[in-house]
Amino acid sequence: MDNNELNESQSGVTAAKPIRAMTKKKLVKADSSVQADGTESSSLSPSRRQRSVELKTKAIKDSALAVFSMYGFHGSSLEQIAELAGVSKANLLYYFSSKDDLYLYVLRDILSVWMAPFEALSADQDAVSSIKEYIKQKLEVSRDYPQASRLFCLEMIQGAPLLKSLLEGKLRKQVREKAKVIKAWSDAGQIAPIDPFHLIFTLWATTQHYADFHVQIEAITGKTLDNDRFLKSTVENIQSLIINGLRPRSE
Repeated sequence: MDNNELNESQSGVTAAKPIRAMTKKKLVKADSSVQADGTESSSLSPSRRQRSVELKTKAIKDSALAVFSMYGFHGSSLEQIAELAGVSKANLLYYFSSKDDLYLYVLRDILSVWMAPFEALSADQDAVSSIKEYIKQKLEVSRDYPQASRLFCLEMIQGAPLLKSLLEGKLRKQVREKAKVIKAWSDAGQIAPIDPFHLIFTLWATTQHYADFHVQIEAITGKTLDNDRFLKSTVENIQSLIINGLRPRSE
């Protein structure tokens, strides 16, 4: 690793206290059982060592998500992330070899969370029930992982320079597979004829909007998806909008 990466620019970095307070969810702090070079202490039992690895990885991942989603890739530093995670920079670099490596790890983790409800769609399911459930689950993901949604949005706006290969590979394959499911529903008369890709893009846009533009939504309504009644109303209204648009039309 070159010296430039090990000495990330501190431009745009806030003071330590605001960095620690910038996420509502309490971050898991890693334990201190590391040696000076950042490696795990050999005195730990295998089970404790594994648990230590899991805790540190989660602490670093959660902290990276918080920092990256606020400052973007270029405005973030490994020092910020290490501080928020409660580990040394050397310890962070023991788990992730570079900022690029950590950033891609976080983005891939975001995609895996988002795609889990999507992967559950299949042609042998009832179309309306499946789409309604998908909308519900996606809004719950937007409620539970708003920082993840905003980071992914920021990456897309910047042209996805680090994620493009994944988008054109695994994601494209997954979307095309589910487009066939939607086509099968349409061919079976369960939903009106529609371009599957545009339906998928619409579902993503409407559900993720509540995470990406939560400030605007809260300013207008005084509520966010953390409010159970507002979440229920949001789910029901988006389900109604989408499903009514998909109902088969009689000639």
